Amino acid sequence: MAKKNLTPEDSDLFRQTIGKVHAVKNDKVQLTADNKPRPYPKAQAVNLEGHLNATAEFDVEKLGIEDSVSYTAPGLQHNVLKKLRKGQFGLDAEIDLHGLNSNEAKRQLLHFLHYSVKNGCRCVHIVHGKGYRSEDNHPVLKNNLNLWLRQHQDVQAFCSAPPKDGGTGAVFVLLRLSEKYDE
Repeated sequence: MAKKNLTPEDSDLFRQTIGKVHAVKNDKVQLTADNKPRPYPKAQAVNLEGHLNATAEFDVEKLGIEDSVSYTAPGLQHNVLKKLRKGQFGLDAEIDLHGLNSNEAKRQLLHFLHYSVKNGCRCVHIVHGKGYRSEDNHPVLKNNLNLWLRQHQDVQAFCSAPPKDGGTGAVFVLLRLSEKYDE
């Protein structure tokens, strides 16, 4: 390779562009603790079945297609249920379960309730359907939902929705506030 000859102007321009240069005394790089990424814990698998109180015995009647449903947790004031029926809490989330089988609906419901509480949702709307295709006019999802919501530790109250929001084929559910909002 041929050596390039630089003019004095090019050499001066190069020196001005580079600035002051210091000789490197060693070729080892010192790592500091600030350069290491901070460790973070692995996300733990959430036991969604653990949110259901299996020990609690509920004497729940079978519901028919047009039967309305309501529940308040022990210690909750009755006017909370009135406000919930009127829709005064405002809906934060919604899920539609009708058309699912019982196991899939339970799985979807538990995931939905877990993430609703985690995200600070106070009132949610759950559509379960009226059960017109059920045998003997006893809707399966409606009756299961009535039991599951009573067993869930984060549910404070629930009631059938007004006709414009699904009537007896849907419920409004009042959830307890997440710990991160209890300040």
